[in-house]
Amino acid sequence: MLIEMDRYFVLHAPRQTGKTTALRTLAAELTAEGDTAALMFSCERAKAAGDDYAAAEEMLLQAIREAATRWGWPDELLPPDPWPQVTPGSRFGAALSEWCRRCPRRVVLFMDEVDALQGNSLVSILSQLRDGHNARPEGHPFPVSVVLCGLRDLRDYKVASGGDPGRSNPASPFNIIAESLRLGDFNTDQIAELYDQHTQATGQEFTKDAVDRVFELTQGQPWLVNALAYEITLKMAVTGDIAAGQVDTAKERLIRARATHLDALVARLHEPRVKRVIEPIVAGSLPEVDLTFSDALSYVRDLGLIRERPPLKVANPIYREVILRVLGDPAEQYVMADPYSFVLPDGRFDLPRLLREFVVFWREHGEVLIRQEGYHEAACQIILMAFLHRLVNGGGQLDREYAAGTKRLDVLIRWPHTGPEGERLIQREAMELKVWRAGEHDPKPDGLAQLDRYLDRLTLSTGVLVIFDRRPEAPTWNERGGFEETTTPSGRQVTVLRA
Repeated sequence: MLIEMDRYFVLHAPRQTGKTTALRTLAAELTAEGDTAALMFSCERAKAAGDDYAAAEEMLLQAIREAATRWGWPDELLPPDPWPQVTPGSRFGAALSEWCRRCPRRVVLFMDEVDALQGNSLVSILSQLRDGHNARPEGHPFPVSVVLCGLRDLRDYKVASGGDPGRSNPASPFNIIAESLRLGDFNTDQIAELYDQHTQATGQEFTKDAVDRVFELTQGQPWLVNALAYEITLKMAVTGDIAAGQVDTAKERLIRARATHLDALVARLHEPRVKRVIEPIVAGSLPEVDLTFSDALSYVRDLGLIRERPPLKVANPIYREVILRVLGDPAEQYVMADPYSFVLPDGRFDLPRLLREFVVFWREHGEVLIRQEGYHEAACQIILMAFLHRLVNGGGQLDREYAAGTKRLDVLIRWPHTGPEGERLIQREAMELKVWRAGEHDPKPDGLAQLDRYLDRLTLSTGVLVIFDRRPEAPTWNERGGFEETTTPSGRQVTVLRA
């Protein structure tokens, strides 16, 4: 609709969500209709130009010609060869104008990877697009529609093209009333439809439980949805119908392998803008909000690391787990205990012993690790999760839930074992983590109430509340009294550990 209305607009989404595939398909369909020459080309090579806008213009025009030739267009649709030789800084716009003057069809451009343009090069290219767009009513030949495709939202392009991000400006080529378009994630039905293509081709089915589990773990993030299926069908070489348990196995393999997509995300965790948003989420605290916070929030959201809408949470469970594993890796190197020594004779996991061992570990290494931790505000949560991961993930799994403002981190240990009759059972142990900071009240009452609700949701009758006392006036280890057995408001038996 927007292209038919001759609009210039932005399509943005995190990396590896299908932007390029969608635009390539749309360009082919529009061109096949006969009255439009729709071309998708990548701006990626222009990244090397930096601020050299003349070099960026040359690289983009070369990419346009190569893309048109690669698509096998007839001669009358191809760009002019050579391009017009005009002053750098206006060459890109002049070249598009000359192409549109000669082309018998409406020209539509999809500029993929536009984020590669930087500094003066980005300003120059967008300014030329703006000038050409605004001259169209006077009969100036120029592309009828231009789509900027990349990570960034509309506001950044308005700034770079000379517009005011805070005001609606009808003259701006990148103004669509209020917002740009974002390529969405899959819903459950779309995942089922995608996986059904595999079933039609091979006869191998994904059960409904498997599809539901994929959605639960990925929240529809397209790369993760495809990566899980690829891991199961090709790398794990599963035969027969695919169930939810195999999805969990594939998830663990993906995380351990640290696939390129996941590595690209975690590499950004220590960027100041990313840390400013992610740290309070992990810590369960509220971020400090000022005039620059919205920019950091938009940046992290455009990366796909957090949800599009409140509350402030990591985008999906796989990203949640990856973030804590990466941040906790230095602390995990300090854990010397043997994971297999925590397995009881009946195959169950020895949670009481794990808690005792953590107290010893925390006394010996806690302060050192906190000083070393880059995410200082979330250090307690990260260190405990690293300890749990080291000892549990050899035979079981950890599920983590955290979000900004909740002042807690929920953990579920799932440990498979064999029952007395040979049946397969899953031992489940729930934990709630809270931090007592200076100037705050004892979090125990709120923690017990929150743990009660968590246990109720999991249909469990027991749990553990861990409270890290970080107040300057906190009692010494000898004064804390170790473990406390108590009950939640609804009467569930729980253990309270003050660390």
